[in-house]
Amino acid sequence: MSRPRGRYELNFARAAFERDLPVVIVKPLSVRRYAGAIDQLAKTDRIDAALIAEFGAKVQPRISRNNGKNLRRIKDLPVSRRQLMNIRVQELNRDEVMGDGILEASYRRILKTLDKEIEWADGQLSKAIEKESSWSEKKRLLKSVPGVGDVLAHTLLGDLAELGTLNNKQIASLAGVAPFNRDSGKLKGKRRIQGGRRSVRVVLYMATVSATLCNPAIKAQYQQLVAKGKHKKVALVACMRKLLTVLNAMVRDQKEWVA
Repeated sequence: MSRPRGRYELNFARAAFERDLPVVIVKPLSVRRYAGAIDQLAKTDRIDAALIAEFGAKVQPRISRNNGKNLRRIKDLPVSRRQLMNIRVQELNRDEVMGDGILEASYRRILKTLDKEIEWADGQLSKAIEKESSWSEKKRLLKSVPGVGDVLAHTLLGDLAELGTLNNKQIASLAGVAPFNRDSGKLKGKRRIQGGRRSVRVVLYMATVSATLCNPAIKAQYQQLVAKGKHKKVALVACMRKLLTVLNAMVRDQKEWVA
């Protein structure tokens, strides 16, 4: 099933799961790129149906897991929280520019309401995770690492459910922190990160900044890379990758952080 915008696929997927039918939900961009690769430029409902079927048969994408309502909440609440945080930043910026006089009280009321909604989302997310014993244990393991707080733990649980099931290269690529080669003949291009799940990468970045100050292993690696002449941003991305692979191994092996 190609994932349409607006999550209209969920009701269909839920009905299929209830009948024990295998379901695969993929990004439309993946299907369109496949269409381009085989020079299928025309687009109708009939052509799309055949194209999706061929894509599934040839590419063999991973079968999607059946997430219940509670697991869906764990995935949805971080999204809602990020949206609220983005709105809060916008309101803070407007308050700074236009907050004098009659508008100041209005902006403060809006910010107070947003703070309450963010607090509510955090509370609901914690409750949802507590209902899932395996997820609750994963959260406990993740938070044993210095620099990992509720926001990163919740993001990884909701947006990177594959954590602990993939090898280090796969999980780094999935999060978009794996460097890709850009070589051609004798030309050696710069390694760059690309793709992956932006929601995970953004939160992981902020957590890694904190970890370079309070996590001995991450701090040591960051300082070592900078001392070798690496650009600070390059060093930080390398630390993001190290932190993620450490968390991946911990969840896989069911082991807490050891300094």
